[in-house]
Amino acid sequence: MSPVPLREVADLARFGGKAVALGHALRHGLPVPNGVALSTDFVDATASGDATAHAQLHDIALHRPVAVRSSAIGEDGAAASFAGQHLSVLHVRTHAHLTHAVREVHASGTAAAAIAYRAHLGVGGPPRMAVVVQEMVAADRAGVLFTRHPVTGKDECVIESTWGLGEAVVNGRVTPDSYRVARDGRVLEQRAGYKDVAIRPAEHGTAEVPVPDALIGAHSLEASHLARLTALARQCEALLGAPADLEWAFEGDTLWLLQQRPITKTRTR
Repeated sequence: MSPVPLREVADLARFGGKAVALGHALRHGLPVPNGVALSTDFVDATASGDATAHAQLHDIALHRPVAVRSSAIGEDGAAASFAGQHLSVLHVRTHAHLTHAVREVHASGTAAAAIAYRAHLGVGGPPRMAVVVQEMVAADRAGVLFTRHPVTGKDECVIESTWGLGEAVVNGRVTPDSYRVARDGRVLEQRAGYKDVAIRPAEHGTAEVPVPDALIGAHSLEASHLARLTALARQCEALLGAPADLEWAFEGDTLWLLQQRPITKTRTR
């Protein structure tokens, strides 16, 4: 029982769908931030105050801040997405904060909303929470992408984006920019949203900061960004063997894949 390099993770029963999907993407050369996965047993031990688990967490190198994300068993599978149901703790900089973050993510599995969602899906048994710890991406712009239209099912990419971290989109803090892109790369539609705040790394976690007036209604993505996103989307779709639901971020000129899951009919954002 110890942290496992994310690149090596393949056991759904121990590490959950999110960690396994990211490990699969890393092994196939996709631009996933490096990190480690913590099994359900390890997370349980951390939450219960096990000294060995805490010591092993302190052995994780924190050369840069990390993101601590849920990877519950049954999460992000083909049947349903638990997007938005479990906690993510961002911009973790110290080992004490890392231990606390793992315990917070573990606790989010038994939150009332998460339990109600599991009941709605008919997911039986107690929640079992694994965790992904990845290098933090200090995004300039970020968001979500579907390789098929999530409502109509049309064969086109649907992209939503905002300034800063993608949590502003996932948590509904802004009206994001929206783009529809055909498989051949033609931009079918683009609509600027209203992005008056951005979530950015701060001294302690993240902070919501005002967006300059000139950027509130400006497009956060250019044609070059859309071309790179749609190319990545097709790679993910081929890797998953199904239409894909992605979270992504640009940090400067670098495009990162933060999550990939199959598109499901039962999902939340």
